Amino acid sequence: MAPLNLLFFLILIISPFPHVSSVGINYGTLGNNLPSPKKVAQLLQSTLIDKVKIYDTNPEILQAFSNTKIDLTVAVENYHVSNISKDAAAADEWFATRVAPFIPATSVVAICVGNEYLTTDDNNLDPDALLQAMHNLHAVLLKRGLDRKIKVTTPHSMAVLASSFPPSASTFSTKLLPTMSSIVSFLADTGAPFMVNAYPYFAYRDNPSTVDLEYALLGNSTGVHDPKGYLYHNMLDAQIDAVRAAIDAVGFGNMSMQITVSESGWPSKGDPGDIAATPENAKTYNTRLIERAQSNKGTPMNPKEKIEIFVFALFNENKKQGGPSERNFGIFNGDGSKVYDVDLSCQFCSGGGSFEKMSTSGARGPSVWCVAKPHADEKVLQAVLDFCCGPGGVDCREVYESGNCFEPDKLHAHASYAMNAYYQMHGRNYWNCDFKGTGLVTFSDPSYGSCRYPQQ
Repeated sequence: MAPLNLLFFLILIISPFPHVSSVGINYGTLGNNLPSPKKVAQLLQSTLIDKVKIYDTNPEILQAFSNTKIDLTVAVENYHVSNISKDAAAADEWFATRVAPFIPATSVVAICVGNEYLTTDDNNLDPDALLQAMHNLHAVLLKRGLDRKIKVTTPHSMAVLASSFPPSASTFSTKLLPTMSSIVSFLADTGAPFMVNAYPYFAYRDNPSTVDLEYALLGNSTGVHDPKGYLYHNMLDAQIDAVRAAIDAVGFGNMSMQITVSESGWPSKGDPGDIAATPENAKTYNTRLIERAQSNKGTPMNPKEKIEIFVFALFNENKKQGGPSERNFGIFNGDGSKVYDVDLSCQFCSGGGSFEKMSTSGARGPSVWCVAKPHADEKVLQAVLDFCCGPGGVDCREVYESGNCFEPDKLHAHASYAMNAYYQMHGRNYWNCDFKGTGLVTFSDPSYGSCRYPQQ
C-alpha cells in the first residue's frame, strides 16, 4: 500500500487546485527609457504579479513572456478594429500572424478588442465595427479549438454608463444602449469577462470638495449609502456595482458574468494645483488596490464574486500624450527604480521584485531554480513538501529545525527549497517544476543568508 502522503500527492495531480488569488498589471510601452521586455518578464517573475495586460501584440513582449507561467492579455489597437471587423479572414490573418506563433509557450488568455473604443474622441471609429470584430475573433478561436483558453472582450471606460451613482440605479448611456446590450450578450454567450477601467482618482480630482479622499483611496471611510440598502466604504466597489447594475438592467442579471477591473491606479504627479496626484496618495491607493486584488472579496451587491484587478501601471511612460498625470501612473521608473514603495515582493519565490536584484542574477543559462508560486494553496504545498521529502527522494535536512533553511519556519519557504531540490535532481525539465501549477522557474537565486538553494 502506498504511503498516505504519496496517495495525497497523486490525488492532487488529477484534481483541480482551489482558486489562488492573484494580481494583474498593465504594461504600457509609450516611453523611450523603458527596460527590455526580457528584463520586464524577469522582474515580474520575482513578484506576486502573475497576469499582465498589454495594449498591442508586440512580438518582443510575447516572446519574452514565454515559459514564465505569467498569463498575458493582448489587444487589438483601436485603429485596427475596423479591418478585423470586415470578415473572418482578416481576423484569422491577424491571429495567425500576431498571436499564434507564440502560443502555447506564451500563455495568452484574453484578447482585448480596442480600449475604451466606444467613448474615445476619435470620430472615425465605427461603434458597429467593435462587436463584429469581437465575433470574428471568437470565430477564429472556435475554429482553432482555443475558445475556452482565450477569451475575447473589450475594456470600457466608466463613461459607457449614464451615471454611476447610486450604483443600484445605474444604466448604460442611452446613446450606447443597443451596442452595449449586444456586447453584454456576446460576453455572456462566450463566458468572457466584462472589463471596465475604473479610476476613483479622476472623481476626486474633479470634485475634491464633494468626494471624500479616504473614500477614493479605498480607505475604510464612514460609508456611502445606496437607496437599496448597500453600504459602500470605497468608491471602487461602488463603481464595480454600478457596472453590475447596468448589466442587470439590460436583462443579464441572472447570468454569471465576471467583472474585471482592467485598469485602476493613481498617479504620483499631476498638473500644478492637482492636490490628489502625489506619491503618498499613489502609494496608499495602489497598496490597498493590490490588497483588494488578493482578498478574493466581492462587492456589497455581490459579496461572493471575486474581482480580478489589473493595476495601472507598471511604468511611468514619458511619451504618453496628455497632462503630467497621464505619464506618471507607474509604480516603476524606466530605470527600474520604484517611484514609491509598494510591496510586490514574493519572498522565497525569486529575487524580491527589484531590477537591481534581477540584473545581478545572471542571464538565462546554467543558473535556474524552481520555487513555489506566491499564494499557492497551503494544503497543496504541504502535499508537495511531503512528496518531495518522502517518495521524491529529496534530502530535506536543511529545512528541519537544525538546518540552515529552517528559518523562517514557513510552509512556503520549506516547500520552495524542497521543490527546487527535486527539480535539480531530475534534470531541470520544465515538467519537474510544475507540481500541478504551483511551481515557478526563476533565474534569480532564491538563496538567502546561510540557506543555499542547490543548483545543477
